[in-house]
Amino acid sequence: MTQNLSIIVALGLVCAWTWIQSINGEYLIGVGSHDMTGPAADVNMMGYANIEQNTAGIHFRLRARTFIVAENLQGPRFVFVNLDAGMTSQLLTIKVLERLKSRFGNLYTEENVAISGTHTHAGPGGYLQYVVYSVTSLGFVKQSFDAIANAIEQSIIQAHNNLKPGSIFMNTGYVKEASINRSPSAYLLNPAEERGRYPSNVDTQMTLLRFVDGASGKSVGAFNWFATHGTSMSRENKLISGDNKGVAARLFEDWFASQNKSSSSNTNSTVPDIGQLVNKARSIKATGGKDCNQQTSQASKVRKNDGSLFVGAFCQSNVGDVSPNVLGEFCIDSGKPCDFNHSSCNGNDQLCVGRGPGYPDEILSTKIIGERQLRTAVKLFESASEELTGKIDYRHVYLNFTDIEVELDSKKVVKTCPAALGPGFAAGTTDGPGVFGFQQGDTEINPFWKNMRDLLKEPSQYQVDCQNPKQVLLSTGEMFDPYPWAPAILPIQILRLGKLIILSVPGEFTTMAGRRLREAVKETLISSSNGEFNNETHVIIAGLTNTYSQYIATFEEYHQQRYEAASTLYGPHTLSAYIQEFKKLAQAMAKGDKIIGKGPFPPDLSSVQLSLLLGPFGDSPPDGIKFGDMKEDIAFPERGYFKKGDRPSATFWSANPRFDLLTEGTFAAVERLQGERWISIHDDDDLSLFFKWKVDNSSLHGLATIEWEIPNDAISGVYRLKHFGASKITIASPINYFTGASSAFALQ
Repeated sequence: MTQNLSIIVALGLVCAWTWIQSINGEYLIGVGSHDMTGPAADVNMMGYANIEQNTAGIHFRLRARTFIVAENLQGPRFVFVNLDAGMTSQLLTIKVLERLKSRFGNLYTEENVAISGTHTHAGPGGYLQYVVYSVTSLGFVKQSFDAIANAIEQSIIQAHNNLKPGSIFMNTGYVKEASINRSPSAYLLNPAEERGRYPSNVDTQMTLLRFVDGASGKSVGAFNWFATHGTSMSRENKLISGDNKGVAARLFEDWFASQNKSSSSNTNSTVPDIGQLVNKARSIKATGGKDCNQQTSQASKVRKNDGSLFVGAFCQSNVGDVSPNVLGEFCIDSGKPCDFNHSSCNGNDQLCVGRGPGYPDEILSTKIIGERQLRTAVKLFESASEELTGKIDYRHVYLNFTDIEVELDSKKVVKTCPAALGPGFAAGTTDGPGVFGFQQGDTEINPFWKNMRDLLKEPSQYQVDCQNPKQVLLSTGEMFDPYPWAPAILPIQILRLGKLIILSVPGEFTTMAGRRLREAVKETLISSSNGEFNNETHVIIAGLTNTYSQYIATFEEYHQQRYEAASTLYGPHTLSAYIQEFKKLAQAMAKGDKIIGKGPFPPDLSSVQLSLLLGPFGDSPPDGIKFGDMKEDIAFPERGYFKKGDRPSATFWSANPRFDLLTEGTFAAVERLQGERWISIHDDDDLSLFFKWKVDNSSLHGLATIEWEIPNDAISGVYRLKHFGASKITIASPINYFTGASSAFALQ
């Protein structure tokens, strides 16, 4: 019996393998996605280091989006995860890899997993393990960390479970008016001959991959890489947002879904009489607060994440000096252009601010820059015809970047330095000005700030000499109290998918720095192989991947010490070190050699993290009020109904949204009356619906406001706004879930 069973199993495996080989498709492909929206109240946002920029609602939700490619069931594979986050943290990568090992064994490791961030500056912080990145978040925020780590893990699991034979098509094109160089004076310091090889001081090329299921021929996902900062939303914004790349992803996924809907769905040739709609709406009053369960908000989700949804990701590249604020930088006091070399106004860095295309409306600017990326992505997606074939491969190594010997072209040997930040870092950028008293390009530190620096840590003479011409404002690589202030050990990684080479870099390369790295790797691959790589080899950079170590400027840019150079942690030869070490990986890949030794492993500092953000400890509504009751119901216009472009809103008594993140659910919904049933048509993952939370100044109780910007494609009918939330009476109490809906209103 056992022998017969073994024969049956073996025959089954052979049949399965024959089926896999017979289906159209060069690779096994799988995509996945999961909600990673963190705390929507009280948590400092990661990006601008503005201590007053704490989350207070949701513009739209954040997601982790993943693709996995494999040669076959037993062959090489790799994972690429794109996060709607400022960046990946080293601790996230460490902990996610531990989870993957416990679930999949050695199938997914640091060698073949890449986790990248879009660099939105509008996501909750507190998930990085080094002090300099968690000062404004008051240390480590476990809820923020867990939301991202869980989403990464779940999106990978979903992609793994979706693996099936399929094809991958690549296409390239150019994105218009979605980026400018925010440090053009530094860019001009690069050699004229080098600059002359490029049409612009930013890289406008987008590279897109289209994933197609082999059995059905249907597209299941698309990932693209293009460089522009996630700073369309300003340092004053307090709504969680994926910024312009998140907008592009949301619109892309919705566009794809609309292409595959039945043309007859939701269409009604007869326009309802507005008088009848108004009368019907007037008869429907606010529900008042009602108890519900954890799954109630998930049931109101418009896009159910069951693993079958198309996944569209807009990934980051060499974004260091690239801004989405394409109208340029202007002085907010005079309206005149800022100083070219220092991006300041009469010496004041805080007055010089970049303008997006929707200025002064940052949400509009975010949408416009997202739409400009979307347009290119859709064109590339629809016309992608070059099928990728060939090997899947990868190389990875950890390096101590504080002490790398680098041999320059002149055969001179130099070294990288312990991490340090210069005064230009404190000046901030035109996307988000920094501290008063600093300017980009500062080569001196005034006595007051020097004394403040020395109270924390006076830099060693070795550090001062090594970082020159950067003046050391913070010697973060020499600061270890209460734990390290900056990373020392960094991962670098090369992923290969046929002719496509992805360079996973743990920071923000400037435009020219990224060009030099791409060219060096491509030249090494070609020269070190026997024709396997050639001029058709396509190299892209995946920025902010696997950990974060701020910026990488060119040697020439470093000498002006604008923001990007002042934030190039490891000294003037940082880029040369990256190029040298990536060339080693490229040579090993071209020759088929394995990397001997993984390098020194980065530390896991989770056990020593400080967490100073308090609460919430418990929440109760005012006497006689229930959570979900109305504080301010719909305010109707004089005509008694709403039109497209109007903005109805309602405010509910509510608990702190940190009690439950409502992952894969929603805090807000727009419902339309269909017959006798209310149907959700928008949730807090839609660009037209805004969830805002605050504490009422008079009563000190929580308030949730839902605003709907009625889109142009809205259908006439009867609508209402609905809120979902969770509360705890005390810190030890169980979580209670509640909901409430506004009075109905008519829309023509």
